[in-house]
Amino acid sequence: MLPTLDEAKGLEVVADNIPREKMKEMGWDCQVWVIDGGSTDETKSVSKQNEFHFIPQQGKGKGAAMRLGFTKFLESGNDALVMLDSDGTYDAKEIPKFLEKLAAHDVVVGDRLNGDIDPNAMTRLNYFGNHILTWLATGMYGITINDLCSGYWGFTKKAISRMKLNSMKFEIEAEMYTSCVNEELGIKNIPIRYSARLGQAKLGSVSDGWRILRKLFVRRIFGTPIEAKIGKGNLDID
Repeated sequence: MLPTLDEAKGLEVVADNIPREKMKEMGWDCQVWVIDGGSTDETKSVSKQNEFHFIPQQGKGKGAAMRLGFTKFLESGNDALVMLDSDGTYDAKEIPKFLEKLAAHDVVVGDRLNGDIDPNAMTRLNYFGNHILTWLATGMYGITINDLCSGYWGFTKKAISRMKLNSMKFEIEAEMYTSCVNEELGIKNIPIRYSARLGQAKLGSVSDGWRILRKLFVRRIFGTPIEAKIGKGNLDID
């Protein structure tokens, strides 16, 4: 699953690196879903050229895109989902590592901070901010996460069916972690490579950092979002 918003260049790189043959050898039938937040560049064309499933999202923001993708996944009957950002920062060739670990774990998180970070892939502010948020999350919830803000995750069907989410923007990964902890899902951290993004960055370091921190505190106090309490779970925004 690839959330996109004007990511044509990065999407081309991801498409070229998807290890379809390797996954086929492992016994997996691969589908690629692009969850698009209203791109005005060639993202849709690149998706069609690579025979990806292009799904326009109704709500705005990465969180809304992810929740839509999770809903579509549960409707599809597939067994596992690997999501990664489509800006070229994550190496799609590493997808088999996630699938291998999902055989014994509910959730697999790609760890940039203990992996290989290319020069200029992450600013010093983002690097220290990621470490601080990750440290705070582990301290608050008691379950180790090595890279809270990673955009590279793998999930079993069980994990997605049990997560309860209402995030709209970049705090979605933090809420995924808190929901996994609250639902007692097994988390496995694996080191990954992280490269410089292609195209314009959309994450605001300070503003989104505060949004992520706030989500950690809110979910620590109120473990389940109101949407889940009234039976909506992590449904998409219409």
